[in-house]
Amino acid sequence: MPKAIPTPELISRLLAGDRLALSRAISLVEDRTAEGRELLSGLFAHTGQAHLIGITGAPGTGKSTLVTGLVQSYRAAGQRVAVLAVDPTSPFTGGALLGDRVRMSRLSGDPGVFIRSMATRGNLGGLAAATADVAHLLDAAGYERILIETVGVGQAEVEIAATAHTTVVVEAPGLGDEVQAIKAGVLEIADIFVVNKADRPGVERTVGALELMLHMAEGAPRQLLHHGQLLDVAAPAQSQAAGWQVRVFRTVAASGAGIPEVVAEIERHAAWLDASGERGSREALRLTHAVEQIVQAELLRRLRAALPAHRLSALMAEVAARSLDPYTAAQQILSGLA
Repeated sequence: MPKAIPTPELISRLLAGDRLALSRAISLVEDRTAEGRELLSGLFAHTGQAHLIGITGAPGTGKSTLVTGLVQSYRAAGQRVAVLAVDPTSPFTGGALLGDRVRMSRLSGDPGVFIRSMATRGNLGGLAAATADVAHLLDAAGYERILIETVGVGQAEVEIAATAHTTVVVEAPGLGDEVQAIKAGVLEIADIFVVNKADRPGVERTVGALELMLHMAEGAPRQLLHHGQLLDVAAPAQSQAAGWQVRVFRTVAASGAGIPEVVAEIERHAAWLDASGERGSREALRLTHAVEQIVQAELLRRLRAALPAHRLSALMAEVAARSLDPYTAAQQILSGLA
């Protein structure tokens, strides 16, 4: 068991670039400890400088290889980069199934790169519950570009739009899902489309399908998802209406082909966010989403503390026996907070 470090010292060391302090802070935040909450509060004033880039898409599209290429390109330009790789939860350990993220081993040993695997722990949306909090820590630690690679779970992937400033949706030819962008709603949340593995047969069909869908969607309002109802904020600016044109890029990430063009487009989007005022809207949305998650987690914690386990089991038994409906059961549970 590592020796506890006083919170002020941990904050100071993290701000100074101490990677061990950063790793310790991330563990405290992931474990939802009181120390983790204190750290986040103390570091929040030092955030807001990083650009968050979401990388999402179906399994098999080569997201991790693409992320590796993007990181290498940013490092060649002298920027500090962090990667949050959200992996499925191991049913045995509860930890990230891909663990050390061996597919990104080429990045190991670079002091300007920080990689962290995070387990979803059953969280929907392709993201770990603590992803936004860990992104705040990386931001405070001075990482200029933070890449968040989602787990690749299909329709729930759109959750990344409430976390990232720029969302890159990755497709690949030959997967038989040219219309998946419509089905999963990613057409609405993509700032950039990347067709990876573009040296494979069928690439023209995939690119053509995406470009056709983008053409059909021209003029339609772009929606950055915000599912919560706890907080009422102004709707973000509509990106397509405000002048951002979503484009499709081809890459062969394994060889590096097309990577510089994608990096340039990400940077162009970052500049557009600043020039158009959209960054402020997205940041407000992102922080609102974060506050709602905090409120929901705290309410759940209070409910569990207020309601004895045997009482919850008894209620569920009544629901299963159809002697009590779920809505009345929920009201009885909520009354424990009154």
